[in-house]
Amino acid sequence: VGENVYIDILNHARDFVHIMTPYLILDGELLHALKFAAERGVDVSIIMPGIPDKKSAYYLAKTYYPTLLASGVKIYEYTPGFVHAKVFVSDNSRAVVGTINLDYRSLYLHFECGVFIYRNPVVRDIEKDFQDTLAKCQKVTMTEVRNRSTFVKIYGQVLRIVAPLM
Repeated sequence: VGENVYIDILNHARDFVHIMTPYLILDGELLHALKFAAERGVDVSIIMPGIPDKKSAYYLAKTYYPTLLASGVKIYEYTPGFVHAKVFVSDNSRAVVGTINLDYRSLYLHFECGVFIYRNPVVRDIEKDFQDTLAKCQKVTMTEVRNRSTFVKIYGQVLRIVAPLM
């Protein structure tokens, strides 16, 4: 259900979708929805941790950066450290806040909780929190992604084989 809600938000967004997540381990549908939203002009911005709690999940997440950036998705890393929020907010009209990570286990295996908020003033508060957090982030560039160490690139790609277990 969580993935369907996230994809619905991405497919119906007109102006922006702002996301905070500690993990980014995407299946084909979610990857396509993120890219498609950005390619049709929606501001899709993702805040990721600057310091991971699990290095393997962190390196795996970075394998998605090149294709997302090439499609126009903006990725930021929270420089003070680890961000553990799971938030989707779109067009100041809808948001999801809860425990649903962007990974296979949360989307398919676990019973996660999330609150879907629609046309409620609190959505603007959630967006404000996103913007306050964004002010403490550094934008990831394609140059930075290309200059990543060979170890990080290879290790991340190897982890993609077992991504559904992570």
